[in-house]
Amino acid sequence: MKLKLTRPIVFFDLETTGTNINSDRIVEISVVKLMPNGEIKSKTRRINPEMPIPAEATAIHHITDEDVANEPTFRQVANSLAQIMAGCDIAGFNSNRFDIPLLDQEFVRAKVDFDFSKARFIDVQTIYHKKEPRTLVAAYRYYCGKDLTEAHSALADTTATMEVLLAQLEKYDDLPCEVGALSEFASNNRNVDLMGRLIFDDKGREVINFGKYKGRLAEDVLSSDPGYYSWIMGGDFAQNTKNAFTRIRLRMKK
Repeated sequence: MKLKLTRPIVFFDLETTGTNINSDRIVEISVVKLMPNGEIKSKTRRINPEMPIPAEATAIHHITDEDVANEPTFRQVANSLAQIMAGCDIAGFNSNRFDIPLLDQEFVRAKVDFDFSKARFIDVQTIYHKKEPRTLVAAYRYYCGKDLTEAHSALADTTATMEVLLAQLEKYDDLPCEVGALSEFASNNRNVDLMGRLIFDDKGREVINFGKYKGRLAEDVLSSDPGYYSWIMGGDFAQNTKNAFTRIRLRMKK
């Protein structure tokens, strides 16, 4: 195995009620934990989202309200999931933009303080798009020579993502094998928050990355527009994003 691990790496995938980070919920989560010695541990769990699963979501992952009616809520499994992921680096497919922010929101709602900042992220989709822009199904066929017949099953997608990353490392000699360098390669930018609403510039300063103030230093905006912070706090933003703005604001008061 070319992937050089100094600690476990968790590959994970979510099936959800939809694509809104703040309002949608997890209906299935699959975790595949790759240990430094090459051992693989996997666990898949369906979750009662405590809300109806829209028909358009069921059409994708085939999970119905009846399928999850007697399953635990995320709140009931949050601590055990946090224990599985603690001390690990994290990988997925489109995980930096969707799965990780949504999972963070679920932890917030469950009042489980999981610190994602301690993990290094590898988004396999980013590597794929930089090398061979396509979808997970096509990536699996291209790199692994197999058809992903159970696409949108959390376990199938998670296992395929792990296999794709390992195959990418075999195919591209210029890809770093160490997780830290690979995480850097797989990042589109230097996010301050998980959603990338704030990013670091080349001087390590937080820059707003959306809306009318996109491209401006967060400190400058918070100084010149006192109502902006209140708008962020009251808006439909992930708690992780709100926390990032709060840290900047508190630092400015020192």
